Amino acid sequence: MKIVQPVVFLTGFTIAQIASAQTPPPPAPQPPAAKGPSLAAAMEAANAAISNCTANGYTVAVSIVDSAGVTKVLLAADGARARAVESSTKKAVTALTLKMSTAEVAEKIKTDEALAARLTADPTLFARAGGLLLKAGDEIIGAIGVGGAPGGEKDEACATAAIDKVKAQLK
Repeated sequence: MKIVQPVVFLTGFTIAQIASAQTPPPPAPQPPAAKGPSLAAAMEAANAAISNCTANGYTVAVSIVDSAGVTKVLLAADGARARAVESSTKKAVTALTLKMSTAEVAEKIKTDEALAARLTADPTLFARAGGLLLKAGDEIIGAIGVGGAPGGEKDEACATAAIDKVKAQLK
């Protein structure tokens, strides 16, 4: 006895549709990884900022974001207020988003109405000193924000001390 293989007829499909159904689409290209300080450098910087502020009597929070704006580290000193945490995060995001220190942003909005309007419209941005860019050479790899000291200039001094501590590790 001869075995007959069944024949399947597909109607309403083009050969291209049938062929494409048999092969999966190529994977989507992955975006490049965000640049940023290593976790060890970010932790060291955050601890340095808190230590510097604590030594001066300020209870602060520190946020560090990578080049994609992803929070790498968020530390709050014992006794830090929720507002300090929020402020530190907004300062880091603002510095990264606008590619300048938040002290520069605060100064610039005095004469730049479009920038002032942008800050008013975006609740993630905050124009008060304490947010600085993290750079490896000339390349921006993230940002640090410090919040909670009595005055943005004090927050910025702690952020500057933190960057100075880890500058050689930023790659």
